[in-house]
Amino acid sequence: MADPRPTWIEYALQDGVNVLRLQGHWRLASLPELVGQIRALEPRAGLPCVLEGSALKELDTAAGFMLFSNLCARGFTGSQVALRDMDPRHERLLALVRDRMAAPAVHAPTPHQGIIQHVGAATERLLATLLTHNAFIGNVALELLALVRRPGLFRFRETVAQFESVVLDGIPIVALVTFLIGVVFAYLLGLQAQQFGATIFVVDGVGLAICRELAPILVAVIIAGRSGAAFTAQIGSMKVQEETDAIRTLGLSPVQVLVVPRLGAIMLGLPFLVFIGDLAGIGGGVLIGALQLDISPAAFMSRLRTTLPLSALVIGLAKAPVFAAFIAMIACRMGMTVDRDARSVGEHTTSTVVQSIVWVIVLDAIFAVTLQRLDI
Repeated sequence: MADPRPTWIEYALQDGVNVLRLQGHWRLASLPELVGQIRALEPRAGLPCVLEGSALKELDTAAGFMLFSNLCARGFTGSQVALRDMDPRHERLLALVRDRMAAPAVHAPTPHQGIIQHVGAATERLLATLLTHNAFIGNVALELLALVRRPGLFRFRETVAQFESVVLDGIPIVALVTFLIGVVFAYLLGLQAQQFGATIFVVDGVGLAICRELAPILVAVIIAGRSGAAFTAQIGSMKVQEETDAIRTLGLSPVQVLVVPRLGAIMLGLPFLVFIGDLAGIGGGVLIGALQLDISPAAFMSRLRTTLPLSALVIGLAKAPVFAAFIAMIACRMGMTVDRDARSVGEHTTSTVVQSIVWVIVLDAIFAVTLQRLDI
């Protein structure tokens, strides 16, 4: 019975030359059979080799690479293999494969950079980041102005959904962290105050520190790591999957659809979370006062009402929208600038958290110095 498999290559020794006659369709789909037939050949070592292609109908780079790889394994380098009676297209393809296989890999040496070069490069990257942030803020401002002229563009349902994700789902972690910070702060402050019999002043320190400084910073850091990272990952994933391009194709603005609802939700929600943090932090102080410092909850709250100025609570709540705006802008901008690969999403998400935390601390320092100069 005849072998039903086609013959892709035939071998002949002519005038002291190994002649390999290629025929049929040399394609990726037939690669296993091609490899088997080539390995079954026994060309004479030390003699030149000729590839004859008058009967070759189709050829792709995978088959060409496989052919030259097997010939090299038999000791026939690219310079020892000649081409004959080839279609010009096949001849160019085989020549390209042979040249690429023969070309050595060139690795450009990485120049060593000194400390000045490193500082300069880092400064250049920082300036580029600030410029892109500035351009993005301007774009968002224009979209907000368009929203004022046409309120119907506001996506209320998306804003409510983001508010639920940012605020309502974030209440447990915010309350837990600020409560524990209140416990730790009151405990450490109480240890020092007990030495002088001034434990009642722990109430003053806890109330002022929690409401004016600790709760706004802690809540902003938590939201930056939780919701800011989520914003970047969500928008970045949409860009990778070309959903942002689909939004533009529909004639919509990605800033209106993706950025404005998140910006509105976090700016409205962060003051509420800071207030929850104030209550939880003071609750931690009340607990330590009752268990460790012999200050009853009633005495703690009575002292707090007389010593905690309303301005401290208002200042802490006033910081929250500013922190929220910076977190949302950074997170959404980093999501919009993601490249179309998964690795870029992870890198931009990490960068969002780092930038947001740094800016929260910088802004809090600016608030502290400014309010001190204004004697507030």
